Amino acid sequence: MGDNLVSVVTPVYNGQDYLRECIESVLGQTYTNFEYIIVNNCSKDRTLEIALEYAKRDPRIRVHDNEKFVGVIDNHNIAFGLISRNAKYCKVVSADDFLFPDCLRQLMAVGESNPTAGFIGCYQLSGHRVLWQGFRYPQALFDGRELCRKVFMDGDPTFGFGTPTSLLYRADLIRESGGAFYPNASPHADTSACFKHLRNCDFGFAYQVLAYERTHELTQSSKSADLNRYSSAYIDDLINYGRFYLKEDEWKRRRREEVDAYYQFLAVNAMRRKDAEFWDYHRARLKELGYPISTIKLLRGGMAKLFGVLLNPAQAARKIRRRSTGKPR
Repeated sequence: MGDNLVSVVTPVYNGQDYLRECIESVLGQTYTNFEYIIVNNCSKDRTLEIALEYAKRDPRIRVHDNEKFVGVIDNHNIAFGLISRNAKYCKVVSADDFLFPDCLRQLMAVGESNPTAGFIGCYQLSGHRVLWQGFRYPQALFDGRELCRKVFMDGDPTFGFGTPTSLLYRADLIRESGGAFYPNASPHADTSACFKHLRNCDFGFAYQVLAYERTHELTQSSKSADLNRYSSAYIDDLINYGRFYLKEDEWKRRRREEVDAYYQFLAVNAMRRKDAEFWDYHRARLKELGYPISTIKLLRGGMAKLFGVLLNPAQAARKIRRRSTGKPR
């Protein structure tokens, strides 16, 4: 690994509760040649005070204080724009999360052994569950195009690239992105970045639990689960990047299937009478995607869901059990 510089970034807003643990996990890395950039997004709590306190102790830490509040993804892109021109890799650590001590070293080892890897992932502990299983040990490098094709064609919600805290990025991909490495405003723009860039690079994987994702109701992932922001983000990625990896007939079929599944989800929640925030969000997202919400499609979605339960009650029961135990669907 030599003396390769890693730029570690933590974009943060009102992160005082867990920021110390996050910073300590970076400072406790077994690989020590890193810079650490904390980007405070006009926090109203003690976030800036805590960040500056650590910056006084360790010269590797730099604190950037935004002059005005920006969105979550914009704040990440600001952080990416601050990384050193000499950095070979970039590691995001969300302020709620932390890294296990050997994270940088192990991820970089995969990157150094596989120079075509633009993204390197790992197992991640999320609460009590280990995420991002499904990669084929001991294979450490995966063709970027084949992996994206698998994600689009399989539609398996338990398999994916990872989260910002579990991924290591090759820094040249960030510098080549012109300030928009995360290419859209979706809370899942990190996944979009994978789809955007993996047509030209490969994906590496370290078979160790190297990152921790905290789960609580205020995290972006919890908000996404509550509103189901995943479905619209996935369709958006399918529309924008699917043609890079799928044949035309496959792309059209997968897009149709995902839109139909989205309407089935909405039909179920129409019966549950979700609040106005829920419907305002999904109405706006469908319009952005080019599928303005349709009462007819909602009715069809409800009928399709009902027939699915009648035709396969055992599968429906399994889904109910998984919801009650918190297991991924």
